[in-house]
Amino acid sequence: METTLAPDKELNKFGYKQDFDRTLHRFASFAIGFSFISITTGIFTTYGAVLNSSGPLGIWTWPIVIVGQLMVALVFGALASRMPLAGYTYQWMSRLANPLIGWLVGWFMFAFLIVDVVAVDYAVASAVAPALFGYTGTTANTWLVTGLVIAVQCLLIMFSTLWSERVNNVAVGTELIGIGGLTILILIVGAISSKLYWGHLFSRGAAAATHPYFGLGTLGHDSPWVLAFLLGAFTIVGFEACGNLAEETNEPEKVVPRAMWMSVLLSGILGFLFLIAITVATWNIPALTASGTPVADIVDHVLGSVVGKIFLVMVFFSIFACGLVIYITASRVAWAMSRDERFPGWKAMRRVSTAYRTPLIATVVVGVILEVVLAGFAQSTSVLFKLFSAATLMPAIIYFVTVLLYVGARKKLPHVPGGFNLGAWEWPVIIVSLVWLVFELSIFRDSSFKDPWIYVAIMVGIGLIYFVYMLATKRSFTMPGEAIEPEKVSAAPER
Repeated sequence: METTLAPDKELNKFGYKQDFDRTLHRFASFAIGFSFISITTGIFTTYGAVLNSSGPLGIWTWPIVIVGQLMVALVFGALASRMPLAGYTYQWMSRLANPLIGWLVGWFMFAFLIVDVVAVDYAVASAVAPALFGYTGTTANTWLVTGLVIAVQCLLIMFSTLWSERVNNVAVGTELIGIGGLTILILIVGAISSKLYWGHLFSRGAAAATHPYFGLGTLGHDSPWVLAFLLGAFTIVGFEACGNLAEETNEPEKVVPRAMWMSVLLSGILGFLFLIAITVATWNIPALTASGTPVADIVDHVLGSVVGKIFLVMVFFSIFACGLVIYITASRVAWAMSRDERFPGWKAMRRVSTAYRTPLIATVVVGVILEVVLAGFAQSTSVLFKLFSAATLMPAIIYFVTVLLYVGARKKLPHVPGGFNLGAWEWPVIIVSLVWLVFELSIFRDSSFKDPWIYVAIMVGIGLIYFVYMLATKRSFTMPGEAIEPEKVSAAPER
């Protein structure tokens, strides 16, 4: 496969040398964003929560989430096109606003990625593996299986970006074909066997007795309609992950922005069609609401146990690939901050293996942190709810801060010939993004989200301790290359 190695003029402009092979092309870049989103992961693990909080009617919040997140993805695309660097928001904030704020945002982003990997891998161990392999899940074996999944992902990322890419590409194919095929099969077979109930699309289910159903709720409590937004808000995140691998992508100024908005749009359309299919097949809403795997139960009821098992295999593989992509993203963020000497243990963390062309030490350290965070959550009750809530809250904060950055610093963005820009749609995109993100953040005022806020406070506190240490030791926060004139690019120092 043809690759582009150092020297890299565009990367030198920002003060860096090329450390990775540029092996990612259009489909691979799209696959990263699509796998991070993973509609299979999101819908399989959170559909039951929506049945409990909002009933089947809650799926109609999905299109609103798609519109909001698509606007955010367009803003991220405009930034990624002009500054295609590993560490994405950390780099953008540091170079366009302030390196000190940039570091805090980078650390916060790393903390989000850590909890997201744990959430996704825990979903494999708690909701998929027991049903697929026929054993009873317990707190102990779920913890063990999650730890093993993390270890396998760590080894794969350590020793081969190419094989990680291949696993991810296959997962995208199985998800596209699998979810699309299941949607069609459920609708056709369900119609033939009279197992479709179209009126269920507008049923409030267990939330029927809650008044009022619509509205914003109270100061410390969300309405059922508002809680339903968590289905899409948890699922449609991570599209920006392809931007974090921009230094490993060919023509990132064109490829990465397209990968971002395409992954959101396609995930949104395919996911909503699947939601409609499984919702009209909800033959027994109370029983499915009480089930830990309602989506698998629906597939099994309509299509039979054989197809149900095949579906579980696809779900297992898709969720594994989702966790793999998030793990890769976390390791690259840690590596990018270490490259600038701004991450604990940066001297070792910034090394790239000459044999495998991967950040081996950074990957291992991230794996250890994942296991520690897993241990912190594994013995608590409602583990998945707490993990998924934290993994929804934190990206919303990152997205909001990044869109505000774009509003204030968009005129400072470097011009990239042929790159992506919002043009005349810039302000409509910005306004819709901000309105959506303010609304999304307002959901987390509900008292049930106390634990996610505690996780945020703990991780921010840890980050602030290291931040103060860097200030006390007079660590430089000047970004590489930021004072370099265009005509002096070739003389840029390598770090």
